[in-house]
Amino acid sequence: MNKKVIGLLLISALLMAGCNQNKSDAPQVDKNDAVAEVNGQYISKAALETLQQQVAQRSPGATMPDDKLIDELVTRELLYQEATKNKLDQSPEVAAQLQSMKMAVLSQATLQEYITNNPVSDEELKAQYDKQTGSQTGTEYKARHILVKTEPEAVAIIVELDKGSDFVELAKNKSTGPSAENGGDLGWFAAGQMVAPFSEAVIALENGKYTTEPVKTQFGWHVILREDSREQSVPPFDSVKEQIRPIVQREKIQEYIEGLRSAAKIEILTPPVVVEEEIDIVEGQTDSGEEVIVVDEQTDSGEEVIVVEETEEAPSDSSVKK
Repeated sequence: MNKKVIGLLLISALLMAGCNQNKSDAPQVDKNDAVAEVNGQYISKAALETLQQQVAQRSPGATMPDDKLIDELVTRELLYQEATKNKLDQSPEVAAQLQSMKMAVLSQATLQEYITNNPVSDEELKAQYDKQTGSQTGTEYKARHILVKTEPEAVAIIVELDKGSDFVELAKNKSTGPSAENGGDLGWFAAGQMVAPFSEAVIALENGKYTTEPVKTQFGWHVILREDSREQSVPPFDSVKEQIRPIVQREKIQEYIEGLRSAAKIEILTPPVVVEEEIDIVEGQTDSGEEVIVVDEQTDSGEEVIVVEETEEAPSDSSVKK
C-alpha cells in the first residue's frame, strides 16, 4: 500500500479515536513518559501503544515501525493544535460531532465493562447449547423431486416411473425447479425445512420409494423420491461452545439494556414511523430466473440458531422450502 495512503488512513483513524477527548481533561504527560514533544505538548508512550493496537486491529498481521507511528502522532498533534487555534472546537457543528463520538465511545466502554464484570459461564453456554440442539433432534431425509406446473404432467411422470424410467433423467428433462440440473437432488434436510405437504409426503414414504400420487404445494405439483433417512446428529458441546459464546453475550447485553430501559423514564417526542405491512410472496421468479421463497406474514423472531452440518449442505431448492 502507498506510504502516503497509509499515513492518511492513520490520520483519519486517529482523528476519529482522539477527537472526543478534550485536552484539558486529559492526564498530564511527563517528559519521561513521552515519545515526542510538539510545541511544548508531550505525546505519551500510551498514545503510541494505542496506535499500535489500532493498526493491528485494522490490518491483522501488518506492522509499522515505531518512528512512522510517532510521525503520525505528531501529525495529529499538529492538526489538533491548528484546530484549537482556529477555535474549530467551538463550532456548533464540530461540538455536536464531538459529543456524538463521546457518547459512542462511552456507550461501547459501558458494554465492555459489563461483559468483563459479567463473563459468560459454562452453565450459560450449556443451557444455550441444549436450547439450540433440542430442535435439531429427529430424522433427516435425503430426497429428490420433479416439479411441474400441472397435475396431469405429474401423473404422466409417475406413469413413466412405473414403466422403469430413471428418476434422475426425468428430473433433468422435465422438472421446472432449481434442482433440475442436479437430477432433482435436495440433499439432506429436516422435515421442518420444507413446506408441509412436501414434508408430509417424504415422511410417509419408505426409503427408495417415490410418490404414487402427485403432491401439490404453492410451487406446483411434485413427484418425490425418498432416497434415504437417518437420525439427525448434533455436534459435541465442546466443539461448538466458543461459537455459542457471542450469542449468550449478546443475550446478556440485551437483558442489561432492557433493564436500563425499564428503570429509565423515556419519552419519544417524534411521531412513530408507519411501516406498511409486507404482503405474502407465494411464488415467482427473480430477474435472474430463480424461484423465490414463500414469505409468511409473521417474520422470524430473530433468535440465532446453531446449525452445524457435518455432511451435505441443506437443500438450496427454494421450490420446496418454507
